[in-house]
Amino acid sequence: MAISKSLTSPERGNLSDYSGKGLLSIADLPPGEIWHLIQSAIKMKQGDKKEYLKGQAVALLFEKPSLRTRVSFDIAMWQLGGHAIYLSPSEVGLGRREQIPDVARTLSRYVDGIVARTFSHQTLELLASYATVPVINALSDQEHPCQALGDFLTIYEKKGRLKGLNFAFIGDGNNVASSLVLTAARLGVNFSIASPSGYQLQRKILLKAREFASHSEARIFCTPEPHLAVKEADVVYTDVWASMGQEAEAENRRLAFANYQVDAQLLSLAASDALFMHPLPAHHGEEVAVGLIEHPQAAVFDQAENRLHIQKAILVELIGAR
Repeated sequence: MAISKSLTSPERGNLSDYSGKGLLSIADLPPGEIWHLIQSAIKMKQGDKKEYLKGQAVALLFEKPSLRTRVSFDIAMWQLGGHAIYLSPSEVGLGRREQIPDVARTLSRYVDGIVARTFSHQTLELLASYATVPVINALSDQEHPCQALGDFLTIYEKKGRLKGLNFAFIGDGNNVASSLVLTAARLGVNFSIASPSGYQLQRKILLKAREFASHSEARIFCTPEPHLAVKEADVVYTDVWASMGQEAEAENRRLAFANYQVDAQLLSLAASDALFMHPLPAHHGEEVAVGLIEHPQAAVFDQAENRLHIQKAILVELIGAR
């Protein structure tokens, strides 16, 4: 797929200029930088094999288990000529065995960047405040920016544009939904979300997204009704009802979200060529009907692949610029 000239934006600058300490939130990125990352990811996906990070290393500092995030960052660094070091919860013990400021300052003496997957966003912010190398949010309870950026790369590949598209999210206003609404609002994508009472987007995220939308002319619509959210949607997206760390709430959440499953019938209410998306892991028979991931309109494994390509672009922009 050819890269559109519309990807070029006068607003883009160096990612470090905007985020200061790396990439903690989609709010760190102006629209031009998001477009630049998408453009760079497409270029590398199309065959740019330059070893931009030869001789450099990142620490993968994880409090939560992972399949896609760990493998994609590890392979990304290898393909870029660098090295990734995985640090499990038992090895570090953030805030327990070792104080977070001490971990940040120690790792900053060894590696060129820290990719952190944490339970609390405050842990991430504390790491970034003490680290002297970029910190990348590989998931926190507040946001999942790498997932959202990879998802919008996927949508751009499939649809050939982003501005003016209609995006529908069905389910919990969680970390993934937060990063998605911020990205959509930055890029002029209309965003609808259907969530039951008590599980909506955080107010501060919604206010920030509405601020961005006022500049991009995007519309944001919140409703408890899935069928209203998916009307005319170009993308229908869902995620698990109970995330890691919410296991004690799982049964209550199943009851609250019982009418929020995405199935073929709900998908049929969207645009005829709507994409179905899910960040994985999926609970088949809960938030997604059994078999829907195999639907011809599903782009789930394209999303998973694009995590690799967008993260390569992020790593090059943050670490290669140092």
